[in-house]
Amino acid sequence: MKNRVVVTGMGCISPLGNDAKSTWKGVSEGQSGIDRITKFDPAAFRSQMAGEVKGFDPAPVVAPSDQKKMDLFIQYALVATKEALDDAGMEISEDFSYDIGVSVGIGIGGLMSIEKYHQIYLEKGPRRITPFFIPMVISNMAAGQISLYFNCRNYNSSTVSACSSSNHSIGDAARIIERGDAKAMIVGGAEAVVTPLAVGGFAAMKALSTRNDEPTSASRPYDKNRDGFVIGEGSGILILENWDYARARGARIYCELAGYGFSADAHHMTAPNLSGPVRSMEMTLRDAQVNPDQVDYINAHATSTPTGDINELDAIKQVFGDHAHNVSISSSKSMSGHLLGAAGALEAFVSIKAMETGLVPPTINIENLDSECDLDVTPNKAKEREIQIAMSNSFGFGGTNAALLFRAI
Repeated sequence: MKNRVVVTGMGCISPLGNDAKSTWKGVSEGQSGIDRITKFDPAAFRSQMAGEVKGFDPAPVVAPSDQKKMDLFIQYALVATKEALDDAGMEISEDFSYDIGVSVGIGIGGLMSIEKYHQIYLEKGPRRITPFFIPMVISNMAAGQISLYFNCRNYNSSTVSACSSSNHSIGDAARIIERGDAKAMIVGGAEAVVTPLAVGGFAAMKALSTRNDEPTSASRPYDKNRDGFVIGEGSGILILENWDYARARGARIYCELAGYGFSADAHHMTAPNLSGPVRSMEMTLRDAQVNPDQVDYINAHATSTPTGDINELDAIKQVFGDHAHNVSISSSKSMSGHLLGAAGALEAFVSIKAMETGLVPPTINIENLDSECDLDVTPNKAKEREIQIAMSNSFGFGGTNAALLFRAI
């Protein structure tokens, strides 16, 4: 019999705030965290806006001397982890260090440092490359630095599966607890690629919105005039625990992570496919032993692309049948932008807060609802609803899909 897995702590760094409280406030109030890019001059770019983290100060967690050795995505992950551990009331003793692991999803990794040190190489030569360059940029170093900083000696790894990275990391970590190989796991995702190469690259493939004159409303899932996603950055971290262990130590439990499903489209590098999302959601329901008509809320992947948003809604209709019209659906990417490898972690946080507060967060910027989006996508304003079961979807380039299901306790 597998161990039950529960969520006991959460931390966030996002375009809506530098902690969980302010992030949820922004989401629940329908605020936009998106504006014109400030990290570099975007004037020459097709897409000129992003969901940037604002006023971030890692110093309370990451010493200035260590900041110089870490790309920004690693710093985001460390600060979010500290908040999540504090929220869980978890002290990692020497003995317990062998029972807690780390699994943090990354989509791209240290591209900011790659761009910086490539320029230094071109201008000043190879001897001016910092010896910390490789540990700055490799994707697993968010998990690696969390393990070092907080003394976690169990599983230590990173999943890199594009926009599904966080959901895969969270779900795979739950499996580790279920089979008894760890009592707790630090899980989630981080990303910091609001950089010229990333923005230029995504724009070149025409994936990004070009509503540069209206940056705060550029991310508009389900709106008839949506024209692409808006890149975002940040980190979301959850603390997962064995149910029995959490209860024995008197932890406050947010919910149970009851289901995890995954699939591959085997269809196209970037174009959406119906069967993959369908199978990932069906597997999630089966894993949780939940019927489709029991699900109250879905935090959709919905990135604000013309075909992707419709494809996901069609998949939901296929999985949930008539009940699809009774499910509340929303896309928090309308407010945060798309955090790529960290998207699933932030959206897991939003799903859990929706259950805790009984408030379905809105999909903002819907001015003209697409007639093909004929489900309840919670346009523009949050609404009250009791949520006992919530699903969170993430689908990524390469045709990789992962869904999580959270259940109230």
